[in-house]
Amino acid sequence: MLRIIEKTKIWFAFSLIIIVIGLGFIFTRGLNFGIDFKGGTQVVVEMGKDFDKEEADVIVKQYASDASTNKIDKTQYEIKSKDLPTEKVSELFSELKKTYNLEETAPVSEDSIGASVGKELAKNSLVALGIACIAMLIYIQIRFEMNYGIAALVALVHDVLITLSVFAIFYIPVNTPFIAAILTIIGYSINDTIVIFDRMRENSKNMRRSTPEVIANVSLTQTMGRSINTTLTTLFSIVAVNIFVPTVREFSFPLVIGIAFGAYSSIFIASPVWVILKKKVKKKNVVETA
Repeated sequence: MLRIIEKTKIWFAFSLIIIVIGLGFIFTRGLNFGIDFKGGTQVVVEMGKDFDKEEADVIVKQYASDASTNKIDKTQYEIKSKDLPTEKVSELFSELKKTYNLEETAPVSEDSIGASVGKELAKNSLVALGIACIAMLIYIQIRFEMNYGIAALVALVHDVLITLSVFAIFYIPVNTPFIAAILTIIGYSINDTIVIFDRMRENSKNMRRSTPEVIANVSLTQTMGRSINTTLTTLFSIVAVNIFVPTVREFSFPLVIGIAFGAYSSIFIASPVWVILKKKVKKKNVVETA
Protein backbone atom coordinates (compact mmCIF):
# COMPACT_ATOMS: atom_id res chain seq x y z
CA MET A 1 0.00 0.00 0.00
CA LEU A 2 1.31 3.42 -0.97
CA ARG A 3 1.61 5.96 1.84
CA ILE A 4 0.66 9.17 0.05
CA ILE A 5 -1.47 10.89 2.68
CA GLU A 6 1.34 10.83 5.23
CA LYS A 7 3.37 13.14 2.95
CA THR A 8 0.59 15.68 2.46
CA LYS A 9 2.76 18.61 3.59
CA ILE A 10 5.28 17.85 0.83
CA TRP A 11 2.61 17.75 -1.89
CA PHE A 12 0.97 20.95 -0.65
CA ALA A 13 4.32 22.76 -0.32
CA PHE A 14 5.36 21.86 -3.87
CA SER A 15 2.17 23.29 -5.37
CA LEU A 16 2.15 26.29 -3.03
CA ILE A 17 5.67 27.33 -4.06
CA ILE A 18 4.72 27.37 -7.76
CA ILE A 19 1.45 29.20 -7.11
CA VAL A 20 3.03 31.83 -4.84
CA ILE A 21 5.75 32.56 -7.40
CA GLY A 22 3.15 32.72 -10.18
CA LEU A 23 0.85 35.03 -8.23
CA GLY A 24 3.84 37.23 -7.45
CA PHE A 25 4.47 37.68 -11.18
CA ILE A 26 0.75 38.23 -11.84
CA PHE A 27 0.47 41.01 -9.24
CA THR A 28 3.76 42.70 -10.19
CA ARG A 29 3.94 42.23 -13.95
CA GLY A 30 0.51 40.90 -14.86
CA LEU A 31 -0.43 38.25 -17.40
CA ASN A 32 0.70 38.64 -20.98
CA PHE A 33 -2.75 39.01 -22.56
CA GLY A 34 -2.69 38.54 -26.31
CA ILE A 35 -4.58 40.47 -28.95
CA ASP A 36 -7.65 38.27 -28.43
CA PHE A 37 -8.21 40.13 -25.15
CA LYS A 38 -6.43 43.46 -25.65
CA GLY A 39 -7.36 43.95 -29.30
CA GLY A 40 -4.91 44.33 -32.17
CA THR A 41 -3.72 42.72 -35.39
CA GLN A 42 -2.31 39.28 -36.14
CA VAL A 43 -0.47 38.68 -39.41
CA VAL A 44 1.11 35.48 -40.74
CA VAL A 45 3.57 35.83 -43.63
CA GLU A 46 4.84 32.90 -45.72
CA MET A 47 8.56 33.58 -46.22
CA GLY A 48 9.01 30.63 -48.62
CA LYS A 49 12.25 29.47 -46.97
CA ASP A 50 14.09 29.45 -43.67
CA PHE A 51 14.95 32.97 -42.49
CA ASP A 52 16.72 34.89 -39.75
CA LYS A 53 13.97 35.79 -37.27
CA GLU A 54 16.09 38.41 -35.47
CA GLU A 55 16.73 40.20 -38.75
CA ALA A 56 13.01 40.14 -39.60
CA ASP A 57 12.19 41.40 -36.10
CA VAL A 58 14.27 44.52 -36.73
CA ILE A 59 12.10 45.33 -39.73
CA VAL A 60 8.87 44.67 -37.84
CA LYS A 61 9.86 46.89 -34.90
CA GLN A 62 10.12 49.83 -37.30
CA TYR A 63 6.38 49.55 -37.97
CA ALA A 64 5.14 48.26 -34.59
CA SER A 65 7.41 48.67 -31.58
CA ASP A 66 5.12 46.56 -29.36
CA ALA A 67 4.94 43.64 -31.79
CA SER A 68 5.52 40.07 -30.66
CA THR A 69 6.74 37.64 -33.29
CA ASN A 70 6.97 33.90 -33.73
CA LYS A 71 8.59 31.58 -36.25
CA ILE A 72 6.27 28.77 -37.42
CA ASP A 73 7.51 25.72 -39.33
CA LYS A 74 10.75 27.58 -40.24
CA THR A 75 9.08 29.37 -43.18
CA GLN A 76 6.11 31.22 -41.67
CA TYR A 77 6.47 34.45 -39.71
CA GLU A 78 3.74 35.38 -37.24
CA ILE A 79 3.37 39.00 -36.11
CA LYS A 80 1.05 40.23 -33.36
CA SER A 81 0.65 43.85 -32.38
CA LYS A 82 -1.77 46.17 -30.65
CA ASP A 83 -0.89 49.02 -32.98
CA LEU A 84 -0.62 47.74 -36.53
CA PRO A 85 -3.33 49.18 -38.83
CA THR A 86 -3.98 47.80 -42.33
CA GLU A 87 -1.91 50.49 -44.09
CA LYS A 88 1.09 49.65 -41.91
CA VAL A 89 0.61 45.94 -42.63
CA SER A 90 0.84 46.66 -46.34
CA GLU A 91 3.99 48.73 -45.86
CA LEU A 92 5.51 46.08 -43.61
CA PHE A 93 4.79 43.29 -46.09
CA SER A 94 6.28 45.36 -48.92
CA GLU A 95 9.47 45.77 -46.87
CA LEU A 96 9.63 42.03 -46.10
CA LYS A 97 8.91 41.20 -49.74
CA LYS A 98 11.75 43.44 -50.88
CA THR A 99 14.22 42.12 -48.29
CA TYR A 100 13.45 38.41 -48.71
CA ASN A 101 12.33 38.37 -52.38
CA LEU A 102 8.89 37.04 -51.49
CA GLU A 103 6.68 35.86 -54.33
CA GLU A 104 3.31 36.20 -52.59
CA THR A 105 1.42 39.44 -53.11
CA ALA A 106 -0.18 39.43 -49.68
CA PRO A 107 0.24 37.91 -46.21
CA VAL A 108 -1.06 34.38 -45.63
CA SER A 109 -3.57 35.72 -43.09
CA GLU A 110 -4.48 38.97 -41.41
CA ASP A 111 -6.93 39.23 -38.49
CA SER A 112 -8.00 42.33 -36.57
CA ILE A 113 -9.73 42.33 -33.19
CA GLY A 114 -11.15 45.45 -31.57
CA ALA A 115 -10.47 46.21 -27.89
CA SER A 116 -14.20 46.03 -27.10
CA VAL A 117 -14.38 42.57 -28.66
CA GLY A 118 -11.39 41.53 -26.56
CA LYS A 119 -13.13 42.67 -23.36
CA GLU A 120 -16.27 40.78 -24.34
CA LEU A 121 -14.21 37.65 -24.98
CA ALA A 122 -12.59 37.96 -21.56
CA LYS A 123 -15.99 38.37 -19.88
CA ASN A 124 -17.54 35.43 -21.74
CA SER A 125 -14.51 33.27 -20.99
CA LEU A 126 -14.84 33.87 -17.25
CA VAL A 127 -18.59 33.17 -17.40
CA ALA A 128 -17.97 29.90 -19.26
CA LEU A 129 -15.34 28.91 -16.71
CA GLY A 130 -17.66 29.68 -13.80
CA ILE A 131 -20.61 27.78 -15.29
CA ALA A 132 -18.44 24.73 -15.99
CA CYS A 133 -17.12 24.65 -12.40
CA ILE A 134 -20.58 25.10 -10.85
CA ALA A 135 -22.13 22.39 -13.06
CA MET A 136 -19.42 19.87 -12.17
CA LEU A 137 -19.65 20.66 -8.45
CA ILE A 138 -23.43 20.18 -8.51
CA TYR A 139 -22.88 16.78 -10.13
CA ILE A 140 -20.34 15.77 -7.48
CA GLN A 141 -22.62 16.99 -4.69
CA ILE A 142 -25.50 14.88 -6.03
CA ARG A 143 -23.42 11.78 -6.59
CA PHE A 144 -21.20 12.01 -3.52
CA GLU A 145 -21.25 14.27 -0.45
CA MET A 146 -20.05 17.74 0.57
CA ASN A 147 -16.52 16.67 1.53
CA TYR A 148 -15.91 15.27 -1.94
CA GLY A 149 -17.27 18.43 -3.58
CA ILE A 150 -15.04 20.74 -1.56
CA ALA A 151 -11.98 18.57 -2.22
CA ALA A 152 -12.77 18.52 -5.95
CA LEU A 153 -13.17 22.32 -5.97
CA VAL A 154 -9.79 22.77 -4.28
CA ALA A 155 -8.20 20.50 -6.91
CA LEU A 156 -9.81 22.46 -9.78
CA VAL A 157 -8.67 25.80 -8.37
CA HIS A 158 -5.20 24.28 -7.94
CA ASP A 159 -5.06 23.22 -11.61
CA VAL A 160 -6.15 26.64 -12.86
CA LEU A 161 -3.70 28.50 -10.59
CA ILE A 162 -0.80 26.24 -11.55
CA THR A 163 -1.44 26.74 -15.28
CA LEU A 164 -1.83 30.50 -14.80
CA SER A 165 1.36 30.57 -12.73
CA VAL A 166 3.41 28.87 -15.45
CA PHE A 167 2.09 31.35 -18.03
CA ALA A 168 2.80 34.27 -15.68
CA ILE A 169 6.32 33.12 -14.77
CA PHE A 170 7.40 32.62 -18.39
CA TYR A 171 5.23 35.51 -19.65
CA ILE A 172 3.53 33.34 -22.28
CA PRO A 173 0.73 35.11 -24.22
CA VAL A 174 -2.79 34.32 -23.04
CA ASN A 175 -5.41 34.16 -25.80
CA THR A 176 -8.83 32.53 -26.26
CA PRO A 177 -7.34 29.06 -26.96
CA PHE A 178 -5.97 29.25 -23.41
CA ILE A 179 -9.52 29.51 -22.04
CA ALA A 180 -10.61 26.54 -24.13
CA ALA A 181 -7.62 24.63 -22.78
CA ILE A 182 -8.52 25.55 -19.17
CA LEU A 183 -12.06 24.22 -19.66
CA THR A 184 -10.63 21.00 -21.12
CA ILE A 185 -8.19 20.70 -18.22
CA ILE A 186 -10.98 21.11 -15.67
CA GLY A 187 -13.04 18.41 -17.38
CA TYR A 188 -10.10 16.02 -17.55
CA SER A 189 -9.05 16.67 -13.96
CA ILE A 190 -12.55 16.22 -12.52
CA ASN A 191 -12.89 12.94 -14.42
CA ASP A 192 -9.71 11.58 -12.87
CA THR A 193 -10.74 12.86 -9.44
CA ILE A 194 -14.18 11.21 -9.66
CA VAL A 195 -12.60 7.83 -10.46
CA ILE A 196 -10.51 8.07 -7.28
CA PHE A 197 -13.43 9.39 -5.21
CA ASP A 198 -15.67 6.58 -6.43
CA ARG A 199 -13.17 4.03 -5.14
CA MET A 200 -12.82 5.93 -1.88
CA ARG A 201 -16.58 5.90 -1.40
CA GLU A 202 -16.72 2.12 -1.96
CA ASN A 203 -13.82 1.51 0.40
CA SER A 204 -15.41 3.75 3.03
CA LYS A 205 -18.38 1.36 3.11
CA ASN A 206 -16.20 -1.78 3.20
CA MET A 207 -13.59 -0.41 5.65
CA ARG A 208 -15.79 1.27 8.25
CA ARG A 209 -13.30 0.75 11.07
CA SER A 210 -10.34 2.14 9.10
CA THR A 211 -9.12 5.72 9.39
CA PRO A 212 -9.60 8.19 6.51
CA GLU A 213 -5.81 8.02 5.87
CA VAL A 214 -5.90 4.26 5.37
CA ILE A 215 -9.01 4.43 3.16
CA ALA A 216 -7.42 7.12 0.98
CA ASN A 217 -4.08 5.30 0.71
CA VAL A 218 -5.77 2.02 -0.25
CA SER A 219 -7.98 3.76 -2.80
CA LEU A 220 -5.05 5.64 -4.34
CA THR A 221 -3.00 2.44 -4.53
CA GLN A 222 -5.85 0.71 -6.37
CA THR A 223 -6.36 3.54 -8.87
CA MET A 224 -2.78 4.82 -9.26
CA GLY A 225 -1.91 2.61 -12.23
CA ARG A 226 -5.03 3.61 -14.11
CA SER A 227 -4.47 7.33 -13.44
CA ILE A 228 -0.82 7.28 -14.51
CA ASN A 229 -1.41 5.20 -17.65
CA THR A 230 -4.34 7.35 -18.78
CA THR A 231 -2.40 10.57 -18.16
CA LEU A 232 0.74 9.38 -19.96
CA THR A 233 -1.27 8.17 -22.97
CA THR A 234 -3.02 11.53 -23.21
CA LEU A 235 0.19 13.50 -22.72
CA PHE A 236 2.02 11.55 -25.44
CA SER A 237 -0.66 12.55 -27.93
CA ILE A 238 -0.83 16.19 -26.87
CA VAL A 239 2.97 16.62 -26.74
CA ALA A 240 3.17 15.20 -30.27
CA VAL A 241 0.52 17.69 -31.43
CA ASN A 242 2.36 20.52 -29.66
CA ILE A 243 5.63 19.64 -31.39
CA PHE A 244 4.43 18.83 -34.90
CA VAL A 245 1.40 21.15 -35.25
CA PRO A 246 2.64 24.66 -34.32
CA THR A 247 -0.63 26.36 -35.30
CA VAL A 248 -2.44 24.88 -32.28
CA ARG A 249 0.30 25.42 -29.70
CA GLU A 250 -1.69 28.15 -27.94
CA PHE A 251 -4.19 25.39 -27.13
CA SER A 252 -1.97 22.32 -26.78
CA PHE A 253 0.76 23.82 -24.57
CA PRO A 254 -1.52 24.77 -21.64
CA LEU A 255 -3.13 21.34 -22.05
CA VAL A 256 0.24 19.66 -21.47
CA ILE A 257 0.72 21.63 -18.24
CA GLY A 258 -2.87 21.31 -17.05
CA ILE A 259 -3.32 17.60 -17.71
CA ALA A 260 -0.03 16.75 -15.99
CA PHE A 261 -0.92 18.79 -12.92
CA GLY A 262 -4.56 17.68 -13.15
CA ALA A 263 -3.47 14.10 -12.57
CA TYR A 264 -1.16 15.35 -9.81
CA SER A 265 -3.97 17.25 -8.08
CA SER A 266 -6.38 14.31 -8.22
CA ILE A 267 -3.88 12.14 -6.36
CA PHE A 268 -1.87 14.51 -4.20
CA ILE A 269 -4.29 17.41 -3.56
CA ALA A 270 -7.92 16.29 -3.75
CA SER A 271 -7.42 13.07 -1.77
CA PRO A 272 -5.46 14.67 1.13
CA VAL A 273 -8.04 17.49 1.30
CA TRP A 274 -10.79 14.86 1.56
CA VAL A 275 -8.90 13.20 4.43
CA ILE A 276 -8.54 16.53 6.26
CA LEU A 277 -12.25 17.31 5.87
CA LYS A 278 -13.28 13.78 6.84
CA LYS A 279 -11.20 13.91 10.02
CA LYS A 280 -12.74 17.26 10.96
CA VAL A 281 -16.24 15.87 10.51
CA LYS A 282 -15.41 12.81 12.63
CA LYS A 283 -13.87 14.99 15.31
CA LYS A 284 -16.94 17.24 15.32
CA ASN A 285 -19.26 14.24 15.63
CA VAL A 286 -17.22 12.88 18.55
CA VAL A 287 -17.39 16.22 20.35
CA GLU A 288 -21.14 16.52 19.78
CA THR A 289 -21.69 12.93 20.98
CA ALA A 290 -19.64 13.58 24.13
